[in-house]
Amino acid sequence: KQTLLPLLREETSSVIFPCKPAVQRPELRHMVIELLKCIPLLLFLLFICGLDHFIFSILSIIQHHSFIEYSYQTSHHFSVNVMGTSLMAELLRSTIGALNTSFDTDVQTSNLACLPQPTGMTRQQYLNTFLPLLALVLLCVVQVYPFRLRRAIASFYFPKREKTRVLFLYNKLLQQRKNFLYLQRGRLARRARQPPGLGTLLLLHCRQRWPWLRRYLRRRCTLCGARETPQHQPCPKPECVALYCEWCW
Repeated sequence: KQTLLPLLREETSSVIFPCKPAVQRPELRHMVIELLKCIPLLLFLLFICGLDHFIFSILSIIQHHSFIEYSYQTSHHFSVNVMGTSLMAELLRSTIGALNTSFDTDVQTSNLACLPQPTGMTRQQYLNTFLPLLALVLLCVVQVYPFRLRRAIASFYFPKREKTRVLFLYNKLLQQRKNFLYLQRGRLARRARQPPGLGTLLLLHCRQRWPWLRRYLRRRCTLCGARETPQHQPCPKPECVALYCEWCW
């Protein structure tokens, strides 16, 4: 039977490894979609907070520039003087003298009770408003790790279905690898019919003339483009300048 392991470099990018702590490419695509769904909610919160601050500013301006204070002061003195020394005069002084009054009035009032009393949101209130959104973003980032357990849970309850899935993945990867090799052969054949470019010839000449430049002027794999390492294999034909990495070789 044909084996799939080790996977090719192109195949590892489409497979999720549960034990890797880093977020992998298939998971990254799903995570980015979930994060994009949080953008409308973020814009809505920003709009609400901006509208709240705008209304607070308008009401504050009204409160400061529409304040009016009234001050009313008055003084009242009433006195009745009865002249004479007769009995009637004494009687009138004793009775009418009670009407003599004197008082001062000082009244201050304003329209403060009729003015709006706006209260702006504090930093803690703004933070409490955005905390659920931050928690949602954090869940979108962390959810990729619990999702890796879906296959294990499904295989525990449906083992026959898991065998079918594994067989399907095996055949799919074999077919993809077969098509990949076929396409790469055609690609190499087309590249072999083309003469090497000026940059390639200059690079080869510098590497042959000054070997110490090889650690800086590294070539790349003809198929996958990986940078040159000691494990890379050159083409055995002298007239071919192709270089292959360990996986592609």
